[in-house]
Order: sequence, then C-alpha cells, then structure tokens
Amino acid sequence: MEYQSPISPGRSWYEDTAGKRPEYPALDGDRQADVAIVGGGFTGLSAAVHLAKAGVDVVLIDAHRFGDGASGRNGGQMGTGQRGWAEDIEAEYGFERSKALFDLAEEAKAHLLEFADTNKIEIDYQPGQISAAHKKRYVRDFRDHADIMAERYGYPHITFLDRDETAAALGTDRYHACVRDTGTGHIHPLKLVIGTAKAANKAGAELHEQTPATAIRRASGKVVIETPNGTITADRALLATNAYGGDLEPVSAAHIMPIGSFIGATVPLGKDSPVIPGGESVDDSRFVVRYFRKSKDGRLLFGGREIYSAADPKGLRDQMRRQIVELYPALADVEITHAWGGYVGITIPRKPFVREVMPGVTAAGGYSGHGVMLSNFTGKLYAETITGNRDRLKLLQDLKIPAFPGGSLLRQPLLFLALNWYALRDRI
Repeated sequence: MEYQSPISPGRSWYEDTAGKRPEYPALDGDRQADVAIVGGGFTGLSAAVHLAKAGVDVVLIDAHRFGDGASGRNGGQMGTGQRGWAEDIEAEYGFERSKALFDLAEEAKAHLLEFADTNKIEIDYQPGQISAAHKKRYVRDFRDHADIMAERYGYPHITFLDRDETAAALGTDRYHACVRDTGTGHIHPLKLVIGTAKAANKAGAELHEQTPATAIRRASGKVVIETPNGTITADRALLATNAYGGDLEPVSAAHIMPIGSFIGATVPLGKDSPVIPGGESVDDSRFVVRYFRKSKDGRLLFGGREIYSAADPKGLRDQMRRQIVELYPALADVEITHAWGGYVGITIPRKPFVREVMPGVTAAGGYSGHGVMLSNFTGKLYAETITGNRDRLKLLQDLKIPAFPGGSLLRQPLLFLALNWYALRDRI
C-alpha cells in the first residue's frame, strides 16, 4: 500500500516522481544537544544542515515524514523579493529597509540554487515566473512595477506584457496584463526536502521522523522538549513547524494561521499545447491566488482553492477542474491524475513571523505562500545567528506582525469571514 500523509489530503504528483524517500528513525530515549529543532520542512532542515556543518550538535524531530507538510506539497514557485511587492513594503517601512529585505530575498534565491548544485540535489529547476492581472484596474500597477524594479531596486529581469502578449504567454485570454520575471523560476519541492535531509544527515545532524513534540518548557537554564519516547534537553531550540504547530507554543500559534491550499495535476499536455508555452510558473492578482505551472514532462500543475478551516476538502479533482476550465476551456475533459492539499502558514500582513517566543526558543514561519526560497534561507540565517557569524535574521525579526484577533476560540471564524470576503471581492 502506498504511503499516505496523515496530515494532508491526497497523494501528490511529487510523491510519485521524487524517488524513494529515506526513512529516519523515531527518537527513542533522552538526548542532550546544543540546538533542538522541531519541524522537518525547509526551515528546520536547512538550519540543521548549516548548524551541523558549523560543528553544532543538533537534533531535529518531526511529527510525521519529512515533506508531509507544506514544504513537500507546495506549488514550487520561487518568486522574487518578499511576499508583497517591494514598492508596497517601501510604503510601510521606507526604501532602506525595503531594499534590504529585497536584497535578502535575492540572496535567498541564489543560495537555494547554489545549495542544490553543491549538494547535487536535482530539483527540476525551470526558469521564469509570470504574475498576471485578473482585473483591468490593476494594469497600471503592473506596468509601474516593472519600471520600479528596474529603476529603484536594480532588478532588470521584469518585463510588462500587454493583454495580447499576456494571452500568448499564458495560452488564455482571461487576464488583462502581466509581468514576466526571467530572474527566477520553479522547482520540484519534495526533491529539495529529500535532498536537504540527506545533506543534513551527512553533515552530522541527528534526524528523527514520527516524533511529535508534546511539550516545550524551560528547566535549569535549558530548553526541554518532550516527546512520546524521550526528552531532548538543549541550550537553544528552533520551532519550525509553521502551519503544523498546533498548541505546542502559544505565541507563534497566535501569529501564524494554517490555511489549506490545493493542487491538481493533469496528464502531460503535449509539446504543441498553447498552455504557458514558455514554461514559466504563474500566479495571479487574486487575494485567493491561483498559481499554476507546467512540470518538466508537460503536466499542468494547478493550485488555487484555499480554505480557511481545518476540515479536509471533498471532491478535490472536480473543484480543481472547475478552476482550470475557467482559464482553459479546452481542458474540460483532460484527465487529472493527482489532486492533493496541504496547509501553509500565513500571517496578517503576509510577511514571515520570526521571534524569540521564550528564552532560548525561536519560532519561524508564516511565509504566506512565499516560502520556497525564504524558508530555506531563514534556516540558514538562524544557523548564522547561533554560530555568531552575523545576525541578519534581525531583518525578519523586526517586521511588524500582529497577532490574529479573537484569541484561540474566535480567530479562525473571524479569519474565515474576512478571507471569504476577499474571495468574494476577487469575483467582483
């Protein structure tokens, strides 16, 4: 019987194409370490690699298999900059901080590709990203964005395309304009998870799957993490659970909300398909964003149905087909071979949440759909801080991230109402 993730619905196309996933043993017994990491996604595994290479004794645990969460099931799009456009961040934080955050993200992009190359991880990288305007009133903003990126941020890789050019680039006439970014691309995320875990293991990090953290506390100046079959005592800890932290730690739980996002994969469309002929990944301007791309073998990987509750969706294939057909009517009868979901962590301003949530304990998450490169690099930045190299993590720690209103009982119903209001606005 094929392995099925116990925390995310559906079997992904990534699982069927990533090759064998190595298994790591559950923790059995007590353990001392310099640093304990909870969460075996991009952030945690990246931190483990860089800490271990620096000679730090590090133990990482995950409640399930590495890649069962958002890191192994996401859209694979790298993007450019932070989650919001640089000019929007500049309006809030000023040019100097906005530029520093943009440059950090550019370094994150370069680091991900260099890391994969150095560690011989085949991540199926394909170049190009298109961001499309689904409303006519956004066209001027898209045109201005290309100019701002070149003139103010020194990023010349973005080009504005008008409606006809957009239709040719995407193979659909449903969008009014777009910007094409040739300085980024998209990857196979589960291959990156598997390869990063192998690199961490090779560097000397101690890795444990099927090991949930049941409690975290301070005792005698140390961080103590309890699990079903052992306790980890460490000088410091990183909580990298993102959307899957539950009630382990209340501060990050109040600032990071899990939302479900879902993807369908079609059969290969063929070399003559007009769908995204340039092979770029695509996201659009909806608040409830649609994101799609073609795999290396020509399948359309289409994501877009977000839900704001913990309930698993029903009839994923039918729901994904409806969204595909809105953009590509000719694909009404195309076979959808896979449909899957996962939960990603968002914050109110859609910026990462990185904080010391108790003495010696840092939480990182809330990448809000922009985590493929940012989460990996955040793990590296955490390792830099621990080893005393430099403290660039402070750029993320200083972001203004308010807690979700309503406390533990009301925050999810309030978010459900607010975000479904935005989903309604997307259609107006």
